[in-house]
Amino acid sequence: MSTVKEPLHTLVVGCLVRNANDEVLLIRHQKRGWEIPQGRVEEGENLVEALHREVLEEAGIEIEKGQLAAVWSKVTVPPALIFTFLGRYLSGELLPTGDSAEARWIAPHKVLEEVSNKVMKDRIEVLLNFNGTINYRSYTLKPYQVLLEQGLN
Repeated sequence: MSTVKEPLHTLVVGCLVRNANDEVLLIRHQKRGWEIPQGRVEEGENLVEALHREVLEEAGIEIEKGQLAAVWSKVTVPPALIFTFLGRYLSGELLPTGDSAEARWIAPHKVLEEVSNKVMKDRIEVLLNFNGTINYRSYTLKPYQVLLEQGLN
């Protein structure tokens, strides 16, 4: 009798946060450079709780969660499902902690210039151009390649 190996996916949440001036929040990760706040969903935590916790941990601010804008499926090892939301700044001062060395507000037209990671740049571009249809992408790494892209609604 063969044993079927169960796939183990990491769940990740991320958020493109905008303030009242429509600027976008970016955090500078110690290793990956500039990106949106994101991180793993902890055991027993729901996506919304994880989203609020990650933004607070990485940037020091509270947000209002907006719409789910994109779902990414990384199919290379280790596999991950990444749920990315839109969000609005509510309160707090930018105070990076943990993995983030810096946090700042950037004009939307300058955001992609700051991001060097190809995967994150693609992710942010999808979020900046969100048109109401949830975007789904399946991708691999090394090299980064989008395998499937489609709208979910």
